Amino acid sequence: MLAAIPTMLVIITVVFFMMRAAPGNPYSAERMLTPAVEANLKASMGLDKPVHEQYFSYLGKVVQGDLGPSMVFYDKDVSQLLGEGLPISLTIGLLSISIALFFGTLLGILAAIRQNSFADYSVMGIAMVGISIPTFVTGPMLAMIFGVYLKWFAAGGLDLGRMNFNNLFLPVVTLSLPQIAIISRLMRASMIEVMRSNFIRTARAKGISERRILLRHAAPAAILPVISYLGPAIVGVITGSVVIETVFTLPGIGASFIEGAMTRDYTRVMGAVILYGGLIIVLNLIADIIYAVLDPRVRYQ
Repeated sequence: MLAAIPTMLVIITVVFFMMRAAPGNPYSAERMLTPAVEANLKASMGLDKPVHEQYFSYLGKVVQGDLGPSMVFYDKDVSQLLGEGLPISLTIGLLSISIALFFGTLLGILAAIRQNSFADYSVMGIAMVGISIPTFVTGPMLAMIFGVYLKWFAAGGLDLGRMNFNNLFLPVVTLSLPQIAIISRLMRASMIEVMRSNFIRTARAKGISERRILLRHAAPAAILPVISYLGPAIVGVITGSVVIETVFTLPGIGASFIEGAMTRDYTRVMGAVILYGGLIIVLNLIADIIYAVLDPRVRYQ
């Protein structure tokens, strides 16, 4: 938790100076701006000051919980813009990681207990395909097939701004597919190793049923590497939502981040990065705690 403070400081510093180093500014895309008007706009946002003064001024506001106003949407604060997109991004992310964890674990166990069978080869083959194809390819393909041609689900957008199954199905599936593939491979390898352990042999020698051995003894031990992977998995889902929200035109934080980067809305981009970074750190901490709860050998002093 203490390491989160310097981590966030590094993230804020790097992104701040990268945004300032990029060509253009929030007002360079505006038409018919006279030099005097542009100078006044920059002065109102503090962009006329040296970069290091802008940095320390921004850092002081962030410490107080103020992400500042948007440099493009003059009537909205960054916190307000992020608050509008946060429910959509969280819904997509939580649904995706939940589906990936359930199906990935299930397929991994199936492949492990049917090792070197048709089921094993099928699961691992599908997993390899899922890992190899990026979401910016599978997303448009699923939208074209199931949204445009078959018309089973919405190809993009939200109906009247409301989240529903029809709009969220394809984005959630697209985001969860790579994670299902990775988790299934992890679970298979771990399950095979656990099933060959001494405590499993002892349980069989005591006459315990194979089903109970699998569910009560093998699965809880085998899932520990998957729990360890939850941190990077959550990172993958969160960062992947940037692409998915753009592909399916969903007004989440990812789409807001892309729009802010394109329009050089410095404060909007910084706010999204701070939110993403904070979520990743917190969710990684939760994954560590869950790992300690499931594995009695781990103790955090």
